[in-house]
Amino acid sequence: MSFTKQPVVFCDFDGTITVNDNIVAIIQHFDPPGWKPIVDDIIGERKSVRQGVGELFRLLPTTRREEITRFAIDQVQIRAGFKEFLQFCKENDIKFYVTSGGIDFFIYPILEQFDIPVDHIYCNASDFSGSQIEILWPHACDEMCQNDCGMCKTKIIRSFDPEQYDRYLIGDSITDFAGAKLVDHVYARSHLITKCEQLGLPHVPYTDFFDIMKHMTEPKAGAKV
Repeated sequence: MSFTKQPVVFCDFDGTITVNDNIVAIIQHFDPPGWKPIVDDIIGERKSVRQGVGELFRLLPTTRREEITRFAIDQVQIRAGFKEFLQFCKENDIKFYVTSGGIDFFIYPILEQFDIPVDHIYCNASDFSGSQIEILWPHACDEMCQNDCGMCKTKIIRSFDPEQYDRYLIGDSITDFAGAKLVDHVYARSHLITKCEQLGLPHVPYTDFFDIMKHMTEPKAGAKV
């Protein structure tokens, strides 16, 4: 493969690298009172991701930390082709970053099996020192983003100069909407497809990472998707 600019991939985690959404899976499994309206408000964009996710985890006691962490790790399913896609990126000198609205206590253990540098994984952090789980936001929005993202994917994307980098986003959900407006190529599934259609954003649907590799190796992949 040949590129006119350095290709860089920004890849979501929950519902993208993994088959399921791990935050939703955790909340559904432990079923704390009051979680459903919060999820509905996040999806309906009545609450920001930062506000909503923070509220969801405050419903869970820190005394169940080990149980919650073990559940998150044990129930996860990695989307087909992910390991092969990482190898594909290495072989073709494609920079790969995980950009996730998920939480460190399950993302890092799940990704340990893959050869991804820690400084290429962007996600939210967690604090178990109090009675309820608190989510921390080390990559919160800067002055150029007013979406209250929590983990601001646009800030990460903007740090890669579009004059130098050919930027790809792979995602599925509300946390990917703003980033999809910035990049050169969008691979979408689930809610992200719906939003791209509403906004008129060019995108390529995918089921697994084999689909993405196939499209990236086609001649037309060098143009805006």
